[in-house]
Amino acid sequence: MIMSDKWIRQMAEEQNMIEPFVEGLVHENKLSYGLSSYGYDARVDRQFKIFTNVNNSVVDPKQFDEGTFVDFEGDVCIIPPNSFALARTVEKFKIPRNVLSVCLGKSTYARCGIIVNVTPLEPEWEGHVTLEFSNTTPLPAKIYAGEGACQFLFFHGDQVCETSYADRKGKYQNQVDVTLPKVISYNK
Repeated sequence: MIMSDKWIRQMAEEQNMIEPFVEGLVHENKLSYGLSSYGYDARVDRQFKIFTNVNNSVVDPKQFDEGTFVDFEGDVCIIPPNSFALARTVEKFKIPRNVLSVCLGKSTYARCGIIVNVTPLEPEWEGHVTLEFSNTTPLPAKIYAGEGACQFLFFHGDQVCETSYADRKGKYQNQVDVTLPKVISYNK
């Protein structure tokens, strides 16, 4: 079942599910952020990693070359044409064990050809969410720091899961900064 504004507010107040929490939608001269009817619109922080392939690297999620990104901090990030940037949410999330949250892009960005990757926040995941903005256009695109970037929806499970993200020590647990791809090797 999808959870309402009343439940989201209660979880933010009682269990620090979203910090900082903004009551209601802020939208005057901004891309909206804050509590909505059945979700929470999160803001993008000022720290970005902009993809650039100056070294003609192959993008490999198992051996990711950190040199393919340029670090940038500012109020407006320009994403090159047909490229992408990573950023993080201003808000820190702490997902309850019986809840799955899904991140969706905002329609204002989507209507400009800027797509935010759809990603789940699994039960007991904690941290600042690393966001991926894809510029699908042949033109440079702007992302505005401190403003709404995506919406999180919260789904309550019909029962508590046996194994949570925290239980299995997920590789993206407790993110603080923009986090690049990770692959964990298991010794058998």
